[in-house]
Order: sequence, then structure tokens, then C-alpha cells
Amino acid sequence: MVIGASGNSANFASWKGLETPPEMDERQFSQWTALLRAKTGMRLSKERKSFLITSLNLRMREIGYHNYQSYYEYLQSGKAGKLEWTALVDRLTVHETRFFRDQNAMAFLESECVEILSQDNSELQIWSAGCSTGEEPYSIAMLVESLLEKQHKKKYYGISATDISLMSLAKAKRGVFNRKRLEQVPDEMVFEYFEEQKNLQYKVKDRIKSRICFAQMNILDCATARLGKADVIYCQNLLIYFDQDKRTEILNGMVIHLKPGGVLILGPGEVIEWNNPLVNREKHNKVLAYRRLKNS
Repeated sequence: MVIGASGNSANFASWKGLETPPEMDERQFSQWTALLRAKTGMRLSKERKSFLITSLNLRMREIGYHNYQSYYEYLQSGKAGKLEWTALVDRLTVHETRFFRDQNAMAFLESECVEILSQDNSELQIWSAGCSTGEEPYSIAMLVESLLEKQHKKKYYGISATDISLMSLAKAKRGVFNRKRLEQVPDEMVFEYFEEQKNLQYKVKDRIKSRICFAQMNILDCATARLGKADVIYCQNLLIYFDQDKRTEILNGMVIHLKPGGVLILGPGEVIEWNNPLVNREKHNKVLAYRRLKNS
């Protein structure tokens, strides 16, 4: 999940078939970016101002608001404002994801799963943080399922998949994807784990879907979330949209949900300076990962 791309607001409006939206002054822009950071922790650069303007105006027109200030005040108005904020978040987030996105991270994850599943009476718990429309947790489930089949084992595994966007989660739960979205999925996995539908649509089979629990969560609340303990936390390309203070807050919250010896797998370059006494960085030149101390 990322904040939308930059561009000219007039061009955006023209593309959407709307008249040019009203300009937003610096005070208003600061007001909206502060609200966004307070609600989601995400930072919005000046280069993305036009995206913010267009997204706000699209939503404002839908519900009958004509200026930024009145809509801003509505978002602060108790229960109704909270519900509206949920709708707006879906407009302000762009859901960039794909199956088996980072091959190096997936290979590292696979080696972790092999190790855990080789242990007697072991269960495997994985948390996919910022799961967007589901490609990531479904990739993880297919990877684990194929490992178990190769090893001729029947073991329990479960995947918790969280995101702030209800719209993304709804699509993830449906588990239906266009054939083009499956380009990075090996053909044997498409055959084994998907059911072909009409119009080049493919549906994830129930035995894969049943392993995943999708839930809405603001990543800023992860420290107190009821997630239980995970062997692996898989979080790719989410932290880059937060400033350093928020990254540290999120990472420290994630560690709480790691089992002793569990591993946190992040996207390349997402963390520069982070120290937590409960984890050590893994020595790997292609994957950024931290392992919780076994005696912690």
C-alpha cells in the first residue's frame, strides 16, 4: 500500500472527466498531510500534492462537499467521520503488489519454512503485513503448500494478512485474479492452486484461501494488535512510506509479535538505522531480515 503518485491535478481531473478542482494553498496542504500522518503514519511529499487534490475532490463530489475545510471538519466529526475516513483511505492509497514480488526474499522465506517444518510437532505461523489485494499472502501460502507436498507432510500452517484498506481486503478475500496478474506464478502452481473462471479470471482454491485470515489493521497499531506470535513476519515495501520515527515505532511493535528465534523479513533499503535489543540482523547480502533472540 502506497500513497498515490505525483502529477498535474488538472490533467488528473481531465482524465477523470471532471472540471479542474479548486487549488489548495500551503496551509491547507500542511493541514491535510498532518491529518494523514496522524491517522496512518504516512508522509505525503509536495510532489504528490496534485494526487491529493484530485483524490479529495473525487470523494467530496460523491458525498456533496465543495471545499476542503468543510470536508476536513466532517472527517473529525465522531463516528460518521471515522466511517468516511475509511472510504477516503481507499482513495489515497495505491495498491502496488504482485505475486512472488521479491525472489530473494521469497527464497529466504522458503529456507525458513523448510527449517521450521522439519521440526517434530511444529506449526508454522506467518504474518503478512500490508497485504494489499492478497498477492503476497497467497504467494506465501502456495510456497508453504508446495513444500509440504514435496516433503509428503501434513502440518498446520496459518497466515495472518493485514492491511489498512477495506477495499483491498475485500478483493483479497475474493481471491480472483486476471490471468495477466499470474505471470510470475509458475505454471504448475497456477494449475494446482487456481480454478479457471470465465474471461481469463482465476480463483484461488479454497484449500489455499482457508489458510489465510485477512483483517483490517493500521500498521501503527501493530504493537497492541491481537495477532499472536509469528515464526515469520513478512513486510515488503511498506516502511519506505514512513519517516524514521514511525518506522522505528512500527518495527518495535512488530518484534512483539515474533516468536523467540522468529524472523522479520523486510524490503531492501527499508531500514537504515534501527536497534532493538531483542533482535539481531541476519547476515545476508540480498535480503534485509532480523531474527529475534531465542532467549528473549
